[in-house]
Amino acid sequence: MEEHAGKKLVWNGLLTMDFDSPTLHWQDFRKGVDMLPLHGDPTQGCSCALLRYQPGAHIPRHLHVGMEFLLILRGSQRDERGQYHAGTFLINPATSSHEIFSEEGCVVLAVWEKPVKFISTTD
Repeated sequence: MEEHAGKKLVWNGLLTMDFDSPTLHWQDFRKGVDMLPLHGDPTQGCSCALLRYQPGAHIPRHLHVGMEFLLILRGSQRDERGQYHAGTFLINPATSSHEIFSEEGCVVLAVWEKPVKFISTTD
């Protein structure tokens, strides 16, 4: 395993990972959504994480201060632009906003240039 300053830099088998394995240290992110940080601090700057949505989970409207890159790894999610299934790669430009719904649940690889700002307080 390659590390730098105590941080893991290589994540092997990401596409075939058992996302429900008890060995993974998921953290609460929003109601019905867990986060597995991979690099950086999502509240400070450039970072990436896995997000695991439970069926019916919703992320309220938020503003992308910087670019966001998403790869849907399992399941599907939707926003105002459409429905996105496993294998879809999305780019949300800086200054864009949206809210996210996942009826069936999903796992997403998210890369953020800068932290997002939540516009809506409704979960």
